[in-house]
Amino acid sequence: MFVLVEMVDTVRTNPWQFERKLNDSIAEELNKKLANKVVYNVGLCICLFDITKMDDSYIFPGDGASHTKVQFRYVVFRPFLDEILMGKIKGCSPEGVHVSLGFFDDIVIPPESLQQPAKFDEAEQVWVWEYETEEGAHDLYMDVGEDIRFRMVDETFIDTSPTGPSSAEASSSTAVAEETPRKEAPYTLVGSISEPGLGLLSWWTNN
Repeated sequence: MFVLVEMVDTVRTNPWQFERKLNDSIAEELNKKLANKVVYNVGLCICLFDITKMDDSYIFPGDGASHTKVQFRYVVFRPFLDEILMGKIKGCSPEGVHVSLGFFDDIVIPPESLQQPAKFDEAEQVWVWEYETEEGAHDLYMDVGEDIRFRMVDETFIDTSPTGPSSAEASSSTAVAEETPRKEAPYTLVGSISEPGLGLLSWWTNN
């Protein structure tokens, strides 16, 4: 679930931090810059693990701060494919079941990856597993807040870096403003509960 990633960066240290140990100042700046941020094709950064190398610091003309190139290791959340994870159901929609790990919410289990047969209850806004027994089908609801065990089957990174307006947008100043596009998550996990033993913990502990 968590991995150590080696990174390199040049850290700027303000003059009022010179009285502190350089390592402490750099560690604080790295955490300010990276903690709880998604790095494209790397994962969700959690916290600094250690600093493995620091080059000499430099002060450039017109800037009183010091600049230090550092190599460091950072704790990153990036589950491997087929890893079994535990979370809670955050909500349901026609797109699938949305799961939260508490510190990470961008997880979806699409309809085709649910226990089958499954249906979406529009009135209750929940997914339902139509569990077959000798006595007939029983509806097992996937309610919000339920603990769920799932397998991680895919991941998606989206570059959400800001971009300038296109030439068409710049030239058409009188055009009607378009609807604001939906904000996309920079890092999304796709899960599956289609195998026995996966799904809501209550399904298996009560049977």
